[in-house]
Amino acid sequence: MRATLPLILGAATLACATQQPASAPAPRPAPATAAAGADTSVKAAPAAGALSLPNADPFPSTYHPFPSRTTVIRNATVMTAAGPTMRGASVLMQGGKIVAVGMNLDVPSDAVVIDGTGKFVTPGIIDTHSHLGVYPAPAVDALSDGNEATNPATPYVWAEHSVYAQDPQFPRALAAGVTTIQVLPGSANLIGGRSVVLKVVPSRTVRGMKFPGAKYGLKQACGENPKRVYANRGPSTRMGNVAGWRAQYLQAEQYRRRWDRWLADRKGEPPARDLGLETLAEVLRGNILVQWHCYTANDMEGAMEVADEFGFKIRSFHHGVEAYKLADILAQKGIAASLWSDWGGFKMEAMDGVRANLALVHAAGARAIVHSDDPSGMQRLNQDAAKSIAEARTLGINITEDEAIRWLTINPAWALGLDDRVGTLEPGKNADVVLWSGSPFSIYSKAEKVWTDGALLFDRLDPSQRWRTDFELGFVPQVEGGR
Repeated sequence: MRATLPLILGAATLACATQQPASAPAPRPAPATAAAGADTSVKAAPAAGALSLPNADPFPSTYHPFPSRTTVIRNATVMTAAGPTMRGASVLMQGGKIVAVGMNLDVPSDAVVIDGTGKFVTPGIIDTHSHLGVYPAPAVDALSDGNEATNPATPYVWAEHSVYAQDPQFPRALAAGVTTIQVLPGSANLIGGRSVVLKVVPSRTVRGMKFPGAKYGLKQACGENPKRVYANRGPSTRMGNVAGWRAQYLQAEQYRRRWDRWLADRKGEPPARDLGLETLAEVLRGNILVQWHCYTANDMEGAMEVADEFGFKIRSFHHGVEAYKLADILAQKGIAASLWSDWGGFKMEAMDGVRANLALVHAAGARAIVHSDDPSGMQRLNQDAAKSIAEARTLGINITEDEAIRWLTINPAWALGLDDRVGTLEPGKNADVVLWSGSPFSIYSKAEKVWTDGALLFDRLDPSQRWRTDFELGFVPQVEGGR
């Protein structure tokens, strides 16, 4: 684990004059006496917390990369997710970045050299749909913090304020090659609140896991879940769902205009701040990425109509069991689909699922993404992609492994607005790298080593270096009589 960073204190020094001026300065006039009863107090400018500022970041990341060493993986099969697979190639990591990928690389003299013969290298896996930390293990009511099910619209809540950084599911995700995740609120509400993008790294705090500079997402939900949760309070129908979203965005548009006018010149008293409308106003400005839980084609259609009405973009539909029915529309609108390979049939809105959903969405030109929504499934995202490749072939759709690796890496990176920083093995990208014992699409392969920003944070061959959360520490036996 990372050691506690030293606290750096700044020391102020006073400079004293060493000589007198040649002549004394002229005396200053005495200040005018304030009239009796006058207000002589100085009005301070409003603090940031009083203002609804675009792209405000009141809880910034405190993440710092772990110590890393220059490392080269040699003679491996390298799946860059940016081009064709390279066999017998090398990957050079230095200073937390990918420096070079290719054949016959010059290796710095101080580099750690890892033999990748017979092994595969990929970018770190990215999961767009996780509830790690907000539904931590053990799964008990006292730790169930994912749904603020007190109102159909709760855009004012932020998932990061529920994340338990010591959730023992985090190290298990890392051991499966997952390096970045989006943690979302649950799907009880029409508008569930802000998501947070985390690096899967050991940390005492959630801010120490936050991906620096990552945009917030907004979780919205369609269909059966909000209908069930609010059946006696409303909305209890799908038309109630749509009306609920529209009513919220009507208020948000008015709120956005009020604040944009005031921010233009900052004259007079600022408008009253509203945490929920502030989040929705940021959606309307394009600063927050909408992640929409929808299963059926008709629910996705309703969501897209609301987005078109108010002029914002949907970044990704999640679960999307019927996404294949609208795959061409998703491609046209530039909406990604975060999907499972073969989950379906577990409730009415999941009844019309097909196992080739991912492949059909991909074939239509839309961004297909393999997601989990499950801590166990997160540990097998590579296998989920492999199932989709196999199912596609039964329909005569040839999905190459170079295409499928993008479902796990660069496509989810795009859905989170991070495709310029992670998701491919290209020079300049963050060195989030996985060394697999074999093909990542084989059920027999395991993530052998995982680097985040060039730091080796998981090594299957060295159990002494495993990440153990506070939850798991428990009893530590005595060693050689010590205590």
